[in-house]
Amino acid sequence: MPFRALIDACWKEKYTAARFTRDLIAGITVGIIAIPLAMALAIGSGVAPQYGLYTAAVAGIVIALTGGSRFSVSGPTAAFVVILYPVSQQFGLAGLLVATLMSGVFLILMGLARFGRLIEYIPVSVTLGFTSGIGITIGTMQIKDFLGLQMAHVPEHYLQKVGALFMALPTINVGDAAIGIVTLGILVFWPRLGIRLPGHLPALLAGCAVMGIVNLLGGHVATIGSQFHYVLADGSQGNGIPQLLPQLVLPWTCPIQNLPSPGILFAHCCLRHSQWQCSAQSNLCSAPWYWMV
Repeated sequence: MPFRALIDACWKEKYTAARFTRDLIAGITVGIIAIPLAMALAIGSGVAPQYGLYTAAVAGIVIALTGGSRFSVSGPTAAFVVILYPVSQQFGLAGLLVATLMSGVFLILMGLARFGRLIEYIPVSVTLGFTSGIGITIGTMQIKDFLGLQMAHVPEHYLQKVGALFMALPTINVGDAAIGIVTLGILVFWPRLGIRLPGHLPALLAGCAVMGIVNLLGGHVATIGSQFHYVLADGSQGNGIPQLLPQLVLPWTCPIQNLPSPGILFAHCCLRHSQWQCSAQSNLCSAPWYWMV
């Protein structure tokens, strides 16, 4: 039910100052983690990092106000990188936005028709194979930036991509590799310490510290400012994230007739991912969950 989380938090239960403090701390923590995550997923999807920030900010506010569960932490998911990247490369940013809007319409129609129940008949082996393939593909896609490899062109097909990565290994950047190894190591081993603090925060701080050390030693590290650029109103070029809000432009020139198929694929992945998420929340907090059934 839309707005159920807002109704439960503000009207059905007393909202105290202590709850506000806890929510504020949780919001700051999630926000700090979401900033690099949103930019990373935008880059992985084939668009500039600022679009990840725009999406995370707007979607976070909308979902928090209209969500069906106050236990839900909604945000971008890496599982969509595999299906978003081909669409962005073929149809551009406008095509990606239109396909996403179409998927939202399809989700509403499927919800009204109670198509969510059909998810129960998808074999577990299909789901496991799909998610395993996504994990392998995403992991392979990140090797280039993880090691700082110099590749003029990344092949489209998987086996060709693996071959190109091996050919580019001599161009490895020690600074980028050091940051990646330290960050990944903290994410993997931090939970074993038993500290009640998400490993993402110390991993982020450690990565920044390693970058500072590499710079002091005279090394080079690829950053958002060095890898991404944008054009200003006067025709000059800026580096990194634009300092101004984006202009809203309707994608009239987008080939809409070619986008229903990606939209249906996005909708199906959203439906399946929502089921997993809501089921996990129900088991953790012993609360009812609401999705398209």
